[in-house]
Amino acid sequence: MVVLHALSDFIDCNFAVRDSTPSYWYEGRCLESGDCLKLPRTSMSQAIAHGLMQQLANNDYYSREGKMFGILLVELPNGEQRVLKAFSGLLNGCNIFEGWVPPIPGRDEVVLEENRTLAQLDAIKQEILSLKQLTERQQYETLSDDFEQQLQAMSDRHRHLKHQRQQKRQQICNTLTPEALTIALEQLDEESRQQGIERRQLKRQQNEVLQPLQQLIAATDARISELKQQRKALSRQLQAQMHATYSLTNFSGRSRSLQQLMPGGSPTGTGDCSAPKLLHYAATHNLKPLAMAEFWWGASSINQDKIQGEFYGACAERCQPLMGFLLSGLRPNPPAPSPAREGGVRSLSLPIIYEDECLIAVDKPAGLLSVPGRYSDRQDSVLSRLRHLLPDGMMLVSVHRLDQETSGVLLLARDRQTHRQLSQQFQQRQVYKVYEAILSGVAIAEQGVIDLPLWGDPENRPYQKVDWQRGKPSLTQFRVMAKEGNYTRVEFTPLTGRTHQLRIHAADVRGLGVTILGDRLYGCDAVTTRLHLHARELRFEHPQLKKTLYLKAITPF
Repeated sequence: MVVLHALSDFIDCNFAVRDSTPSYWYEGRCLESGDCLKLPRTSMSQAIAHGLMQQLANNDYYSREGKMFGILLVELPNGEQRVLKAFSGLLNGCNIFEGWVPPIPGRDEVVLEENRTLAQLDAIKQEILSLKQLTERQQYETLSDDFEQQLQAMSDRHRHLKHQRQQKRQQICNTLTPEALTIALEQLDEESRQQGIERRQLKRQQNEVLQPLQQLIAATDARISELKQQRKALSRQLQAQMHATYSLTNFSGRSRSLQQLMPGGSPTGTGDCSAPKLLHYAATHNLKPLAMAEFWWGASSINQDKIQGEFYGACAERCQPLMGFLLSGLRPNPPAPSPAREGGVRSLSLPIIYEDECLIAVDKPAGLLSVPGRYSDRQDSVLSRLRHLLPDGMMLVSVHRLDQETSGVLLLARDRQTHRQLSQQFQQRQVYKVYEAILSGVAIAEQGVIDLPLWGDPENRPYQKVDWQRGKPSLTQFRVMAKEGNYTRVEFTPLTGRTHQLRIHAADVRGLGVTILGDRLYGCDAVTTRLHLHARELRFEHPQLKKTLYLKAITPF
């Protein structure tokens, strides 16, 4: 089976590396020496990955389910470079495909047990789905709503009648004889009692109708919980059997089972991710890894907010704990230079544009988050790096955010008071922002203002869209800077700060009608290594110095 592929299968032979700076490092510490071992994600590996994405896009087979894919650029003993490709877990129920790296050894030893357990898990899944679709649930909801409406209507009517009785009592107290007054008051009291009886009867009827349905639904939910516990136990049992047989090999030639590497237990799917599969194959076939890249392809993952075509790092639960062992045998990277002042700028892994005792501004690279994400595989960010590198880093607070794939000026505060004052300027639209972008086509309009309200569908995050009923006002000024062949260089000045505002105002036909180059989320299918959107300028009043600060980051494209 052919697993090694030529670079020309993915990229043009004349591909030139414009930026050699890695956008991400796969890293871990050698279990024996303690050395920090690193493997980069480079522009070359990203370009190869984009080539693979094009191949996947041409075959619906790869889009039926969302999953992580990866490529590993390797060097053969003769110095030639080749490419390995892998997918995480199973691909449409299978784990071996021509041209793809095979699974880590050990799975075949438990294949019968795995198939039996998977059949049990599927049966449990089908029973849970059936129980969740219990028709009595909808019946209960309908009847419950109906009774609530009846009770509400009755309460409204009783409240109105009570008010009338109160008014009548006031009238008759001054007009009737004592004997007639007593009779009239008793009649009013009896009317009140009858209405109480009427309400209790309706409540009793409600209970008689709904209680059997509630009991059935409760029993069904208890069965679902029981099935979920069974599913969890079966998964753990299978996982323990598989991890005892899975054997990983590193570049020192040492092999360990997953159980040995993670004796405290590991999540389901450990060892099936693309990164361990790629590194294990390279180590066992005398291939030297040069760079790696992993990306999500297929339907968006609701639980993990992953986006098709986006690059992701090693997942913290499954892959990161294995990296130190898998990379062992590679020569450690030289130690990073210690932070030092150079011409007023601190030499860190992030370019710092401006800093003083109140705030700090960096030139965020494309591909790096502004702040840590919700999930553990999305913790690498500008904020987390600075918190680790700066002596007062734990006091830093992000004032605003840039999309992960957007580069440019990012502002952080060094204390709460500065953060509050700067945040107020952003909220009150007192901060002047300028972005530069390249569009993936020719824009017709030369300049103007785009006014399209934006709304984020909670069922399809992070996608935003124009919505005239639910959308928030969104305004963008634009000016065409130049037309470069089939591309358009544009300057954007956002007057509001909605999520993905510039990206949608560019892509929507009611805006510019041309996507930003590299914006796969909103329809750009051009092959490129990044989103061509850059936060070029930021102008605001320094909260302590009371003077205007003008910050600028040179556009890298």
